[in-house]
Amino acid sequence: MPHTRNTIRETEWKPDLSAGQGPKYLALVRALREGIRENHLKPGQRLPTVRDLAWRLGVTPGTIARGYQIATQEGLLEAAVGRGTFVAAQFRRLGPTETLYPYSQVEQGNNDGIVDLRSPRLPDVGQLAAIATAMREASDDVDEMYLRYPGLKRDEYCRQAVLEWFPPNCSLSSHVTVDDVVLTHGGQNGLSVILQCCLRGDRPVVFAEELAYPGFRHAARRHRAEIVPIALDEEGMIPEALDAACRRHGGQLVFITPDAQNPTAARMSTQRREAIVAVARRHDLQIVEDDCYTAPVNGLPSMRVLAPERGWYVTSLSKTISAGIRFGIVLAPEHMGQAGRLTAQHSYFGLARPVTDIVTRLFASGDAMRLRYAAQEAMNRRLQLCLQVLGDQDIGWQDGLSFIWLKLPLGWRASTFARMAEADGVLLRSADEYVLQDGHAPNAVRIAMAGGVPEDLFIQAITRLRRLLDNQPNDLPV
Repeated sequence: MPHTRNTIRETEWKPDLSAGQGPKYLALVRALREGIRENHLKPGQRLPTVRDLAWRLGVTPGTIARGYQIATQEGLLEAAVGRGTFVAAQFRRLGPTETLYPYSQVEQGNNDGIVDLRSPRLPDVGQLAAIATAMREASDDVDEMYLRYPGLKRDEYCRQAVLEWFPPNCSLSSHVTVDDVVLTHGGQNGLSVILQCCLRGDRPVVFAEELAYPGFRHAARRHRAEIVPIALDEEGMIPEALDAACRRHGGQLVFITPDAQNPTAARMSTQRREAIVAVARRHDLQIVEDDCYTAPVNGLPSMRVLAPERGWYVTSLSKTISAGIRFGIVLAPEHMGQAGRLTAQHSYFGLARPVTDIVTRLFASGDAMRLRYAAQEAMNRRLQLCLQVLGDQDIGWQDGLSFIWLKLPLGWRASTFARMAEADGVLLRSADEYVLQDGHAPNAVRIAMAGGVPEDLFIQAITRLRRLLDNQPNDLPV
């Protein structure tokens, strides 16, 4: 039987947003939770419109809209197009360890003083001008190819240009050819293409670092895989732990980030990489090497070089040039490039011609490599500023890498620290967001260098975190 929605009078609910610290839209979310918990707001009741509630409380409509949006994503509210926003008929309570924010990044702009250090959004180091130039040049060369579907051979000009992304001192530069390249809609799409190529059976088993990029977890589940976490140490994945898991579970694929482990910033030695490859060969695992953070070239061999017959390398332009272009690169194992491109063709008919035309010009002009180094330099400046404030803490970091891993002092829980930072206007990612199902989350947080945040606000945010670390509350849970 459909639930009947009751109209709530505008005077019946007027939350007090002055209590507590932090932005007003978070205060609104807390007021909604409290109103539902105390039964002042009942399932099915309609809330005031954004504009009406904003006028009544003396805040901006954007504040109300954001609070409603977060509460809707939590399941507290339901939005009906053309009818309004209602208290959900059935909703779940937020537990103490659940993140308050959706996985996607809060947009910069009118954000009530919030500084978002969750994702390393790029600063403009010349990308916009370079992209605009490439667009203008591409528009002058539009021909009948724009009327045809992208084909397996029609993106070869772009695949050839992509090889310029790997500098001469990179181990990949002399070990891959244009036939090994598969073009994708970003790194996440690249992971999906690889999983489609590699996984077999109804419930395939894949292995991943016990702290891993959440996007791989989501992609693996979409492709019916069971994910088994593998223990980490200061260098990353432990070969003996992977070997033991293979003996116990079988498995078809291992996901690994050897150059810049996300989120710990660990880097594998050559010996560790060789040991992982030996385990993969012993158990016939495909190796997926994620280098989407494109750490500065360090001279260490890629897994794709060490295991050319089973190594899949994936990267993108999102962390160095533009997240909006949605351009990813997969280097398939030897003789597997055609299979990868066929998989992409069946999934999305290849990349759109405007994208490949624009990106080809960025590579061919040298702009792509220039911007890559400029972005790393900008992130490195942020990193140095961060280390000046937090350098005496237990931190994992690398020169030029766009995030750090802060291990919290004894007594802190990662979720508690993240929530208290949020109340102080700083968003960061708790270890809970990276742990696999049923895994153990250490008391640590990841802090992004956030090039899109003005430098003065970035310094203020890091200083707030330092103040929080130095003034640990006495009543933290144990």
